[in-house]
Amino acid sequence: MKNVMMTASIIAMGASGAYAGGIDRSGQSIGALFEKGNYVELSFGSVSPSVEGRDIAGRPTLDVARDYLTFGFAYKADINDQLSYAVILDQPFGANVDYPTAAAGGSVMLGGTMAKTTETALTAILRYKFSDRFSVHGGLRAQRASGDVRLAGLAYGPFNGYNVALDNDGGLGYLVGVAYEIPDIALRVALTYNSEITHELNTVERIGAAQIAPASVTEVSTPDSVNLDFQTGIAEGTLLFGQIRWVDWSEFKIDPARFTALAGGGLVDLEDSITYTLGVGRKFNDTWAGAFSVSYEDKGDPLVSPLAPTNGKFGMTLAAVYTKDNMKITTGINYTKLGDAQPETGTPDVARANMTGNSAVGVGIRIGYSF
Repeated sequence: MKNVMMTASIIAMGASGAYAGGIDRSGQSIGALFEKGNYVELSFGSVSPSVEGRDIAGRPTLDVARDYLTFGFAYKADINDQLSYAVILDQPFGANVDYPTAAAGGSVMLGGTMAKTTETALTAILRYKFSDRFSVHGGLRAQRASGDVRLAGLAYGPFNGYNVALDNDGGLGYLVGVAYEIPDIALRVALTYNSEITHELNTVERIGAAQIAPASVTEVSTPDSVNLDFQTGIAEGTLLFGQIRWVDWSEFKIDPARFTALAGGGLVDLEDSITYTLGVGRKFNDTWAGAFSVSYEDKGDPLVSPLAPTNGKFGMTLAAVYTKDNMKITTGINYTKLGDAQPETGTPDVARANMTGNSAVGVGIRIGYSF
């Protein structure tokens, strides 16, 4: 039962990760590492955000956030009674923002601004159990990243039409953690630190069609983070679960050489985020179980980067698990209310638009098989 409910809790927390911290996606879950026996899973998700408002000229921005898909894979196996390992593929971070141009009825201040970044990570983790209650885990994470950013609209002044292409590059990081369990009551508390990963991205900067600097290298570090995951049985067939996730977004910078020299600052300035998730799961019978969770991220400075134009969130997720023999099929749906924000440019920061009434809907499916 506890393994079924853990699967429900994982998809409940994963679906709620949409737009956490602006561009946090998977939550860097290592839940597969704690599955019983040998285990393999595939997961797929789709997120449809809606982020819009009006610029300071009174023009609608229209919807600036684009739908995106996610996928994941995990394989876990036991080496012996004390050692086990997992290999996990996920997409921990990403952005897909595109402001419709004024010609298309969108903003004159920010229309044409765009950011598309993707990160895909492959993580190998080893777990050592000192006893049934105490264990440690650690491993390496290989990650690839690329990006394309365009600044457009009157808000950017002389940088209107600036574009930077950041070529694909790989980087290596690590994770370490500890876990404490009481199996009889399905209790587990796991603390995991994920290191930053530095990429050196070949960079071409242009304004319009004109290249404004020789090709260069931009160093970008995706942020380090800490996950505190917990679960415990609170009644027969009922599980309480949750997570506290901190991400060091303030250290995440994109500073192309020419742009930074001319503008006096980089392309992105984000605040650290702490996301809280709390939920309850229930086993109905040998075939069906379900879970419900809420997630919350506090608002920060209302002046935000146009490339991450939301501020805080409150989400709800409903998940269902169907179990047949050794197979578990988990589905989840999430609705997240995204906080109002004011995209800014310039030094000092000046609000260029007001984004209100924003939300995201995510759906996901995870197919797991134990053997």
